Amino acid sequence: MMQNVSLITQGGTMIQILGLLLLCSGAAATADRLCIVIDGRLKQVNAGNGQVYGVNDNGDIYQWVDSSWKQIPGNLSHVTVGQVGVWGVDRDNNIYKLKDNNWVQVSGLMKQVDAGGENIVAGVNRLDAIYCDDKDQTISNSANLAYTQIGGSLKYYSCGPYGCWGANANDDIKYRYDVKPTNCQGSRWQQVDGKLKMVEVGSDGSVYGVNSQGQVYKREGISAGNPIGTSWTQLNFVDTFKHVSYDQGNLWLLTDKGTIYKCKVDGSTDRKCLDQLLQ
Repeated sequence: MMQNVSLITQGGTMIQILGLLLLCSGAAATADRLCIVIDGRLKQVNAGNGQVYGVNDNGDIYQWVDSSWKQIPGNLSHVTVGQVGVWGVDRDNNIYKLKDNNWVQVSGLMKQVDAGGENIVAGVNRLDAIYCDDKDQTISNSANLAYTQIGGSLKYYSCGPYGCWGANANDDIKYRYDVKPTNCQGSRWQQVDGKLKMVEVGSDGSVYGVNSQGQVYKREGISAGNPIGTSWTQLNFVDTFKHVSYDQGNLWLLTDKGTIYKCKVDGSTDRKCLDQLLQ
């Protein structure tokens, strides 16, 4: 069952950023929530391990450094960052790893790759087949990786400290049990209630996703003892989004036009009603 919490944003234009201050009123406390629109346009963004990377429609790669975007040499269609560094794929599905500030092509073909697991890399190819690499592969200097295929079919796959989540062609949500650094394959799938077109796992195990209507959801109740969580909470924005990523208290969101939102989020206030816009 998906429940709602209001997170209202609206905006105008400024040269670099537009600040939107949101007041969250709870029974016991009041907390401020800040959302800003970042200058630039991206088609995909990924936050993890204290870093943020993104790519635009031209395949240009950017890193968020000192509150601005720094362009990184290379051309990718999808980029990811995590414990095992920065990885990406290009428009031909070739896979790359950033090593000593240079992109090194590794074996395999994927349309989407994720480096957010515990020293593992996982992803899906153009046929929605799912693959992963154990720790011994991801930390090696070899460009010839021995991928393990995971049964099933997904269009998007993302991993974290409590396991991996994915969405299939029907927007069904799947959770993969028992994923470990030495066994990236895991043991079994569990279908989770709801529908999402993409789902991202944060470095702390937080799970956020976007559905086909552009609505954003957070999975509640996730812990080491209950890695699948309990329910979905909708975060109601004025805008709609195509992509979301979370790390270290920051939620990064992209609209269909590539507008970049960065929102400070606090797990202790996620359930409070954010319904008064301060101008």
